[in-house]
Amino acid sequence: MTRIQDTVEAVAAAVIEQKDYLTALDAEIGDGDHGLNMARGFEAVREAMDELGDESRPGPVFKAIGEALLENVGGAAGPLYATGFLKAAEACDDETNFSIANVEKALGAAIKGIQARGRAVRGEKTMLDVLIPVYECFIPENAGDKTLFQCLAAASLAARDGVAYTKTIAATKGRASYVGERSIGHEDPGAVSSMIMFRAMYSYLKK
Repeated sequence: MTRIQDTVEAVAAAVIEQKDYLTALDAEIGDGDHGLNMARGFEAVREAMDELGDESRPGPVFKAIGEALLENVGGAAGPLYATGFLKAAEACDDETNFSIANVEKALGAAIKGIQARGRAVRGEKTMLDVLIPVYECFIPENAGDKTLFQCLAAASLAARDGVAYTKTIAATKGRASYVGERSIGHEDPGAVSSMIMFRAMYSYLKK
């Protein structure tokens, strides 16, 4: 496998390893199936990477991930994550490489797609409370003269802080919105799975 597919494998392994933890989080304020769904989805992602073959361009990789998640992940998270990866794929071309500007472009497109599909904004106890702070680490005014890995390090901390923030607010979207104020004090499972994916990518690339 090429480097990008090795990175995807590291992300898939991290999500699958945290299946029980994600399920336990979701059982507190949701349907209790987030971990199971995400693990099933990333098993399918692994298969999609094998079928994709030797691919070094991010666009086709993102597209394959999105399609695998769309077909295999149930609940609210599946279509949202699938949309994010598919929109990121559309933002790439054959010349796209791993740079600050391209991370900003692809992640920005993913977030817009997720916001439109989920009709959600930041501050509603969703994956956006992690994804948007991560994205903001790559925009020019925050990236400044930082290197790519300095931006990734900052984004890793932003992901952690985003998850912590979800504990302080009530859910207004998804199944967790049914428990309203009682969701305060609980981490949002989608935010946690977003953090797991990003931090697994960062940990792998740091090696």
